[in-house]
Amino acid sequence: MGKTREPVIQVKNLYKIFRVGQEKVRALNGVDLTIYRGEFCAIVGTSGSGKSTMLNMLAGLEKPTKGEVIIGGEHLEKMTENQLVRFRREHVGFIFQSFNLLGTMNAIENVALPLTFRGVDKKTREKKAVEMLKLVGLPKHMKHRPNEMSGGQQQRVGVARALVLDPEIIFADEPTGNLDSHTSAEVLQLMRKIVEEKNQTLVMVTHDNHLAGFADRIFHIIDGKIVKIEERSEYKEEEQ
Repeated sequence: MGKTREPVIQVKNLYKIFRVGQEKVRALNGVDLTIYRGEFCAIVGTSGSGKSTMLNMLAGLEKPTKGEVIIGGEHLEKMTENQLVRFRREHVGFIFQSFNLLGTMNAIENVALPLTFRGVDKKTREKKAVEMLKLVGLPKHMKHRPNEMSGGQQQRVGVARALVLDPEIIFADEPTGNLDSHTSAEVLQLMRKIVEEKNQTLVMVTHDNHLAGFADRIFHIIDGKIVKIEERSEYKEEEQ
């Protein structure tokens, strides 16, 4: 079909240099990458490779030493802290390894939480949270608290909470780090399916090559440099 892909994230000549004592550590050493709308990308590397720093830069949680991070046409590196907070609140969803659910709240309340911060009224919040919990396959766990759910179910609640704001971009940091491999695969397939349906962009950081295999493209990072980009070949031919 030859439709043009729309870049959502562009990183240009990105450096992050930390000072450790007398030494300079280059956590990111000149990274360029483009991620497109509707794409599921994985950034893979071992501990200390720069992958977490990369995620923090893309989410505007850390400022680069040098270079550009452009998301939806906006330059993150030029934003003030307040602008970054607003940008994250309006455009970004996060899925964490540790689920980060509040134990005193049930599934609906946990999923509705980001909407609370946005000042959405209770009825609308709950309706949207219920929709999201159905979407992630938890219609029977709406009123359950985290301690009444399995790890996989808790992570599905985490996914629903990230999606409730309809973010353009979802960042997932070792999203299945606390789950067994079967449950991890289920959660990633779910994330993949939802991102495709909603034409969102998912960026996952992981040390696990097998999990990265669920992504459309895999960026391999070593010592702060992207050394290889893999594409899943079966997705290349889809649009003909």
